[in-house]
Amino acid sequence: MDSDQGMAERGPARSGPRDSLFLLTNLTSHEGTPLGRARVRNLSATGLMADCERPVPAGAAIVFDLRGVGRVSGKVVWSREDKIGIAFDQEIDPQLARKPISSTCERAPSYLRLHQISR
Repeated sequence: MDSDQGMAERGPARSGPRDSLFLLTNLTSHEGTPLGRARVRNLSATGLMADCERPVPAGAAIVFDLRGVGRVSGKVVWSREDKIGIAFDQEIDPQLARKPISSTCERAPSYLRLHQISR
């Protein structure tokens, strides 16, 4: 296999370092049509790669929520079987998705925090 063919099979070149992780999210179109669940496999400031429960076509404009980041919009730049690559409309801070969930509890209002009972 020559280098051009190998590049075509792998998809477009990545634009930044990516962190491997596993996050679940629900994909929807910009119009609100559900596109199924996705498991984020790697994440960067400019995009992600995910496994989807059903095919999502290249070119689809989508929105989804990422834990720690919030609402993200982007475009599916490649799609192969159950895997997709998404380029974000705006850069994100991927480290926010890696923060432990417990750290968000400490910032929650006092009436939402769990209190330990002394024995």
